[in-house]
Amino acid sequence: MESIRSRAIWEQLFLFLLLDTIVISTIQTATTMPNLILSTLAAITLTILLLATFPISGGHINPIITFAAFLTGLISLSKAFIYILAQCVGAVFGALALKAVVNSEIQQTFSLGGCTLTVVTPGPHGPIVTGLETSQALWLEIICGFVLLFASVGMAFDHRQAKGIGQVSVFIIVGIVLGLLVFVSTTVTATKGYAGAGLNPARCLGPAIVRGGHLWNGHWVFWVGPAIACMAFAVYTMIIPRHHAHTIE
Repeated sequence: MESIRSRAIWEQLFLFLLLDTIVISTIQTATTMPNLILSTLAAITLTILLLATFPISGGHINPIITFAAFLTGLISLSKAFIYILAQCVGAVFGALALKAVVNSEIQQTFSLGGCTLTVVTPGPHGPIVTGLETSQALWLEIICGFVLLFASVGMAFDHRQAKGIGQVSVFIIVGIVLGLLVFVSTTVTATKGYAGAGLNPARCLGPAIVRGGHLWNGHWVFWVGPAIACMAFAVYTMIIPRHHAHTIE
């Protein structure tokens, strides 16, 4: 159990650092289509990380994946708890590491890559709050979370899929789906202050603990939304049992 916990911590730390530095560097370079470039880089990064971590931890680099795996009977409760705890600890360490290497201006501008619903800016008649409504953000988390699970748990943890199209192809597809979800959630809303669907509660928790402040505003959305998505996916798997599914020969 100790080795499982330590591996999950390091995996989440690397995931946090890579994704958040991609976000910061993409926006800082003032590219014409930052969302597209960000999504593409995120897809490539996640694919590489999944390929690297699958032989070690089974690709559990996200509490959503772990919780859904528990609900669908793929892992035990004790293992799920250890993974999720380690993922949260790793995200905190990742936020601390990012804070140590970036200047205060970047920390202030990007909130250490934290998940936000709104941003507060000064106005002529007082502070102005800009962002996405809580209900909208919650629905985005639920929908994007379910799509993520459909592509990841539904493919990466299904040995028939790996046998039929190859494990590398499976992870490439999962990475592409994740990239598309990042692109959709950050583009379709086009709202300043909303950082897009979190799709990883641990990654949202790390900066909230390290930096605090407005990052706690609506933070529950990034946990409740994915949890609902996990339960919906578990119900979906029960409605369509495995033995009724098409089997690739």
